[in-house]
Amino acid sequence: MPYLVAVTLLWAFSFSLIGVYLAGQVDAYFSVWMRVALAAVIFLPFLSFRGIAKTLIAKLMIIGGFQLGLMYCFYYQSFLLLSVPEVLLFTVFTPIYVTLLYDLLQRRFSLWYLVTAAVAVFGAAVIKFAQPEGHFWLGFWVVQGANLCFAIGQVGYKYVMEQSSVKVAQHTVFGYFYLGALVVATVAFALLGNSDKLPTTPLQWSVLVYLGAIASGLGYFAWNKGATLVNAGALAVMNNALVPAGLLVNLLLWNRDEDIPRLLLGGALILLSLWVNETWVKRKVASDYAKQGRKASV
Repeated sequence: MPYLVAVTLLWAFSFSLIGVYLAGQVDAYFSVWMRVALAAVIFLPFLSFRGIAKTLIAKLMIIGGFQLGLMYCFYYQSFLLLSVPEVLLFTVFTPIYVTLLYDLLQRRFSLWYLVTAAVAVFGAAVIKFAQPEGHFWLGFWVVQGANLCFAIGQVGYKYVMEQSSVKVAQHTVFGYFYLGALVVATVAFALLGNSDKLPTTPLQWSVLVYLGAIASGLGYFAWNKGATLVNAGALAVMNNALVPAGLLVNLLLWNRDEDIPRLLLGGALILLSLWVNETWVKRKVASDYAKQGRKASV
């Protein structure tokens, strides 16, 4: 648990650092490239080349391209469209996408998931009910792109590792994730980046180094190590703890003018959607699938 608590505190500052010191000032695609490149450098010394099948390496790089490369591209763009608290709140949809993707891999789908989605989208609407102008909904869907990419990576990694006949230590293959992400980030910066908006101050460079080497590099490694030392329930709790931790940091240090009552109401509805999904929708879906299985076997 200490690993997970430490990384949660570490990541709680990342949202605000991006929103306050990088968004709109430093090219988003360069920020992504720099973050991924530094994280890759951190993991290169641990990278194992022997005993790892080329097909597995290719799959891990593709997964990294989605989970980190594309995810970061969407994620950094979202800060140009939304406030930091909004980005934070809209990241909580990832567990829903993970569940949906698992079901799709098993060639099944339940309309009950639409209940969760409807409550969550209503929560998002409440946050900007009085001021729906601007790029709010575009930003909302950009964050969902980031969530979906992150979910694809998680599901893909689990599926690939379950299918692999060779068991490997995570830290020896983590570098392949970042190499795959680095390919995506390099292409994105080459095609879409603006070289006139590179960092210009020591503070901006320091934030990028922190996000790449510490938050991404050491943070992901420590998180995965911590995940192996706790049960599934504790891991789920710590995953959800990032949102309130990030909100607290942002509202106390950088964003005191936010419409907190409306933000809290909309956020509560979004969190309610997750509670409904975990306590009611999942049970209903599992029951429906079980009935379908029994009917199919008759």
